[in-house]
Amino acid sequence: MAILAPRLPLTAEELFDLRDGGGRCELVSGEIIRLTPIGAEHGVVTARIASALDEYVEANDLGVCCGADTGFILERDPDTVRAPDAAVVLASRVPASGVPVGYWPFAPDLAVEVISPSDRLADVHVKIAEYFAAGTRLVWLVEPETRMVHVYRSPQQVEVLGIDDDLDGGDVLPGFQCPIRRLFPSDS
Repeated sequence: MAILAPRLPLTAEELFDLRDGGGRCELVSGEIIRLTPIGAEHGVVTARIASALDEYVEANDLGVCCGADTGFILERDPDTVRAPDAAVVLASRVPASGVPVGYWPFAPDLAVEVISPSDRLADVHVKIAEYFAAGTRLVWLVEPETRMVHVYRSPQQVEVLGIDDDLDGGDVLPGFQCPIRRLFPSDS
């Protein structure tokens, strides 16, 4: 049986329906962008960030922490769906009906992107700009290779933190503190 290629531009809903057979991907202006599986170091860093965020968000009843590959609709017509490595949606924005089965219909309050060796920095900066244009208030760009975190409070306002610094949640997650050292495997 022949498998027909989806027509373009694709909508967020059509992408969601493809999720079981489509593999890891995002949707940019209606076009599917295939993503390769992440490496082990990237996976460890992503898990540690999501764990620290989830623990804090849950303990303080602040909203919902989302793990890697959770889709957020950043733009419509044509649709853009991005999947940060970790994200937080504050309680005030979670629909009364609860967490949606499909993609979140808006940008996260906090988006975390962990750089992979295959990532092009120009593409990551485009993604950061998309998050802010869609309403994200804070973006953490994590670089396992340099063990640095770039904290974006806007596309132009960035603070670079090193391994001996503490990451904080700013006005998005007041009181959140995490030593950057905790995010990275000790043997790399």
